[in-house]
Amino acid sequence: MIHFFYELPFSLPNDEEDFQRWIQLIIASERKKEGDINYIFCNDEYLHKINVDYLQHDTLTDIITFDYGKDNLLASDIYISIERVRENAQEFGVDFSTELLRVMSHGILHLCGYKDKTPEQSQQMRQKEEEKMALFLK
Repeated sequence: MIHFFYELPFSLPNDEEDFQRWIQLIIASERKKEGDINYIFCNDEYLHKINVDYLQHDTLTDIITFDYGKDNLLASDIYISIERVRENAQEFGVDFSTELLRVMSHGILHLCGYKDKTPEQSQQMRQKEEEKMALFLK
């Protein structure tokens, strides 16, 4: 089951059910099964504390994905900083909704086994993000 939690005044730009269906499409397209997936939308301060406390990274980030899945069953807590998404949208010259879809799909793609540590992995991740973003509201 896919859930959305808000640690700041924010709501998804469309109906939550649209996002749930879209995430389910991504999962199915990667031949995975849906477990409990929690998206937690927060601010920079909230996510920075998680980054320091759990990952020992003293940096700002737009997303942290904790993978609790096993085999083909995806389960996770996915934390997204809305402040980072807004800033990245401005930096990359895209609208907020587009950048939000990119980051949300990015978390699911990590759960599906995609990495982004090398230039080749990053290129594949970007291609997959574009592919999965195109599934929204199909």
